[in-house]
Amino acid sequence: MMISSWRKRIAAKRAGKEQQRNGNGEMELMIPRDFRCPISLDLKNDPVTLSSGITYDRESIEKSRKTMFPLDGEAKGYLRSVSAMHCLIWFLSSGDLSRRRNSVLALKELVSSMEDQRKTLSLLSEIEGSIEPLFKLIKNPICSTSTKASLTIIYHMITSSSTSSSTRQKQVTKLVNLGIVPLLLETLVDAERTMCEKALGVLDGIVNNEQGREMARDNALTMPVLVKKILRVSNSATEFSVSILHKLCKTEKREDGGVLVEALQVGAFQKLLLLMQLGCVEKTKERVSELLKMLNLHRNKVECVDPMDNFRDLKRPF
Repeated sequence: MMISSWRKRIAAKRAGKEQQRNGNGEMELMIPRDFRCPISLDLKNDPVTLSSGITYDRESIEKSRKTMFPLDGEAKGYLRSVSAMHCLIWFLSSGDLSRRRNSVLALKELVSSMEDQRKTLSLLSEIEGSIEPLFKLIKNPICSTSTKASLTIIYHMITSSSTSSSTRQKQVTKLVNLGIVPLLLETLVDAERTMCEKALGVLDGIVNNEQGREMARDNALTMPVLVKKILRVSNSATEFSVSILHKLCKTEKREDGGVLVEALQVGAFQKLLLLMQLGCVEKTKERVSELLKMLNLHRNKVECVDPMDNFRDLKRPF
């Protein structure tokens, strides 16, 4: 007993920590913070250092894949720490299917919550290699839930004012170089409602970037897919589709009309007229009015086709 107490006193002295007495009057050793696992907050029994440079207890990091959803306030507060965010991204990049799914669901809850959203997005955007595993979950999906979660996270990362414009543009550039535009368009062809809304939201954020707009303008699926989604899926999908069309058409500089002519060929003029008659929110109404004026300048160049959803003769670029 005396030897044990002596060891505790020596250890406390070396750590530069004071000893405190518990309720029974016994001496307790104060464990330095660096000795505790960021996940369990207990003493690390089997330390393991990830590529992020942060050290965890092996058992704790293995068990963290069993995270339960939805996350409560305490869990969200902890997961917004730098070490926990690095851990989630590590799982998202290197974990098995279960860990990757749990990690993306946890991240989705964090970025979707208005509480400390700015801090979450700021931390996430600063972590090197955070965008690639999210893209991978869309390209090689585990399940529809994880794909939607990934789209939601990306949407917030590239559209939220919580991060700087330069940071958002940097993320968009990475996504465009990875091939996000053709991937989103292919996903949109037969996507169900929720998936469609999320994919359109991401694409709307992507075309805020000139490189993203260029990729979209050059893809044969862009105009047919966007026109198809107007008045076909939901109000949200219609608003996103009109917004994307507006950004692409307004910045079109080719003398032959480019995407304006393509939009006319797949029935965009008729669809937009119908939308104007049926009614929409004021911002969308303004965009529709501008689009109709731009399209009208090129109507004499093409013979507009029936705006039915016909992809049979469309040659896809993949």
